[in-house]
Amino acid sequence: MVLSTGYNRVRTAVFISGKGSNLKSLIKFSKNKKSPISINFVISNTSKAKGLNYAELFKIKKKVLNFKNKKLCEKKLLFILKKNNIEMICLAGFMKILSKNFIEKFKGRILNIHPSLLPKYKGLNTHKRVLKNKDKYSGCTVHFVNSRLDSGKIILQKKVKISKKETMNSLAKKILAQEHKLYPKAILKIFNL
Repeated sequence: MVLSTGYNRVRTAVFISGKGSNLKSLIKFSKNKKSPISINFVISNTSKAKGLNYAELFKIKKKVLNFKNKKLCEKKLLFILKKNNIEMICLAGFMKILSKNFIEKFKGRILNIHPSLLPKYKGLNTHKRVLKNKDKYSGCTVHFVNSRLDSGKIILQKKVKISKKETMNSLAKKILAQEHKLYPKAILKIFNL
């Protein structure tokens, strides 16, 4: 991680597409005295993302960008991030894949949380696939983002035991609860705190 915190918190944008529970936990974490980051912007690819309510609640700037024209959208996005001095990006349930060009501009400064023990179960429908394969464990992973889907360097993982009666819903809830703890821990780890 090339960023130094000194006394200034690292200005961070969180990208979401859904309920925003990881966003909420990151906002709470950013209010902590020990946190090396501040959440200064929330980006969503859909106005229906319930997580946008947290941006309003905590008075954080937000922007909804339609990714129909990815190139144009990312150009706009880079402009917004630069204008707001954003130094780091946390993807939290963001359902769009960023281009190689965009990732290069933030090399080593984009994190993602994924609901499986990577490198297993990259992409979507992780819980369904885990249960179908009768795995004994699943979990979540925070990793750096590179140009290959869910393939960046792993920062931290948390294992979750799968019970015999596990459903997709119960597993999703179990893992999400761990994600909320893991993301802040991973951020502390990359800043050596």
